[in-house]
Amino acid sequence: MDLAEVSARMADGRLYASNSPELFAEQARYRDVLDAYNRLPFGNADERERLLRKLVAEAGTDCMIEPLFHANWGGANLHLGDRVYANMGLTLVDDADIFIEDDVMIGPNVTLCTGTHPVAPRLRAKGAQYNKPVRICRGAWIGAGSIVLPGVTVGEGSVVGAGSVVVHDIPAGVIAVGNPCRVLRKIDEADERFFDHGKPVDPFWLND
Repeated sequence: MDLAEVSARMADGRLYASNSPELFAEQARYRDVLDAYNRLPFGNADERERLLRKLVAEAGTDCMIEPLFHANWGGANLHLGDRVYANMGLTLVDDADIFIEDDVMIGPNVTLCTGTHPVAPRLRAKGAQYNKPVRICRGAWIGAGSIVLPGVTVGEGSVVGAGSVVVHDIPAGVIAVGNPCRVLRKIDEADERFFDHGKPVDPFWLND
């Protein structure tokens, strides 16, 4: 199976050999750039932005991924909207596309995973893998230490609580927590007026 066929299988969810030497060689090119990104001094914001745009498939304005940032394809399949912020320790298993839309916040030590394997040991021993894309919709917040598994979409504006394991899609406008992650409640108008168990929100925060 040549590299073009493997790449097509990676993108469309078919089984492919993840232990291919040709794939490792391709990964190395991206990982070298990621290593350079992680070694930059914190204050070198211009160079960090330049390297981020070199790493990812696409990036909007005002995006920041704090180092250390880990990705087995160096972010090559990562699509960033505008004003995306990811705290330190972001880990991407980015064998397929990961879409992170505008105004998404990601806490420290979050994993977004697109790659998975058949359950049959005989197939895994041959390196069999398949991929399913992940999407984090506009304005969502993924809490610290959460894991988002292959094929999952987190809906617009939703909050995933810290330490959650997200195995199914999360609808828009909810708070969801746990392992497996389940909807706790809807986000409503009261959440714009009060925070942290009843503390009032200053009015200026609500000015457009």
